[in-house]
This record gives sequence, C-alpha cells and structure tokens, in this order.
Amino acid sequence: MTNMTGYDPFGDTFDDIFRGFFVRPFALETAEPARRMNVDVTEEDGAYKVTAELPGVKKEDIRVSIEGDQVSVSAETRGEREAKNGERVLHSERYFGKIARAFRLGQEIDEAAASAKYADGVLELTLPKKAAASARQLTIQ
Repeated sequence: MTNMTGYDPFGDTFDDIFRGFFVRPFALETAEPARRMNVDVTEEDGAYKVTAELPGVKKEDIRVSIEGDQVSVSAETRGEREAKNGERVLHSERYFGKIARAFRLGQEIDEAAASAKYADGVLELTLPKKAAASARQLTIQ
C-alpha cells in the first residue's frame, strides 16, 4: 500500500520565518536563559586534563573542588551595569548568575598535585591520578 502526502507549496517557510520573530522575544523576557558550561575531559598518562569555557567570569569567582574521583567546577558572573540617565534596556542576552558542573572520573585524583590555570575565559585543570594501591597477597595460616 502506498502512503499519500498532500502537497504544501509553502511547507515550513512561514513557520521558519515567524519562529524567531514571535516566540523568542517573549520567551526571553519571561524566562531566564539557561547557561551551560562547556567542558572537555581528556586522559593522558597519569593525569586527566579538563578544559572548561567560562567567558566573562573573573578568576576570583571560580571554585574547583576535588573529592576522590569527583570534580566540581562552579562560577558566578555578576551584572555590573551603569544606568545612564534616560537609558532603558530593550533587549539583553547576557547571562548573570551561577553555573556549576560536576562529574566523576575513572580514578581518584591526587588533590595535592592538581593544578588550575585560567586565561582568556578558559579554565584548564591538570588532575594527576592517585597511584593505585597495590594488591597484597595474604598468607593463610
């Protein structure tokens, strides 16, 4: 049996044109835009490398915590605007608030040897793996 589909000469043309025009401005004003921290994690011999994008965040506002094999990164951006006399904001897409990300790695991290570097909106973490405890053979008496 053959499925029949009706022909629509305009297709989704009008939907595509009006989607951003009508829906987005109203949604942006009523809801806070969601922000996500983009993170890359790579594994090298003996260490994990984590790269996180944090544009517009000051170094003092970034927190990194390590507990076993779990890494947590959080940051806060503050809205510092100068209100000029007679000026009003018509539209703003800049994000101000807190963002956080937590993830587990395959092996525990050596917190004492871990390091962090932040430059140009990119946080780079070097997280050395803890040496695995060697298995001990018990003698049976």
